[in-house]
Amino acid sequence: MTEKTASFGFRDVPEGEKEGLVAEVFSSVAARYDLMNDLMSAGVHRNLEGCDGGMAQSQPGWKSLDVAGGTGDIAFRIAEMVRSRGGEAGITVCDINQQMLGEGVRRAEEKNQTAIEWVCGNAEALPFADSHFDFLHHRFRYSERHAY
Repeated sequence: MTEKTASFGFRDVPEGEKEGLVAEVFSSVAARYDLMNDLMSAGVHRNLEGCDGGMAQSQPGWKSLDVAGGTGDIAFRIAEMVRSRGGEAGITVCDINQQMLGEGVRRAEEKNQTAIEWVCGNAEALPFADSHFDFLHHRFRYSERHAY
């Protein structure tokens, strides 16, 4: 019987190892992730991640969830947008990678941004009750199934 494999970069790896390999990659770039993303996409990713229209709909008083939110760059933008409408929003960033979340917490402290909660969790089994949030933002960039 052949072991199931999953694509990881330019190679196939045993399916059970992929989540750990992805975690290692994101852990290793956490402090430089946003800069790296800006450089690799020439800043275009910032427009693409908000183009679903949903971010523009987030309203004061809403509870928002940013899945795979990592360093919180989109959560910060949601908070700014809601603040520009004269209110605050409860925002939760959920990411599977603790180092990415740690970088987000550090940046939130620098920005004196206290309206964001940081939760380590897997997008395939979110640690929240159904219907807990009014707004969802996610950044699943791949067509295949990924664990975040």
